[in-house]
Amino acid sequence: MLQHADDLRVEIARGGGDAGVADAVLADWRKAPLEPVDSALCAYAEKLTRDPAAMTEADLEPLRAAGLGDRAIHHAIQVVSFFNYINRVADAVHVELEPEMPSYPDGSR
Repeated sequence: MLQHADDLRVEIARGGGDAGVADAVLADWRKAPLEPVDSALCAYAEKLTRDPAAMTEADLEPLRAAGLGDRAIHHAIQVVSFFNYINRVADAVHVELEPEMPSYPDGSR
């Protein structure tokens, strides 16, 4: 997540928002000042990442309630799944990050 925070800051600022939101998301998305749709997406992404076998139709309801249609939900699932996939591949083959990529506070990447 840390490696993507800089990109998130840039995109938020580009959209005219407060780039500090990226830091709040990084610290704890549940406490970050997110729009309801973004909070719903974060909750869905977290569950899909941590326990994909537990996903049910009921998990889609908060996304729909936040205004997302089936196409947007499908795109979100594809993005979350791709990031999970590519991160696991990178971990499995011990991809070294570029030197300019930041590390976590404990020194790990």
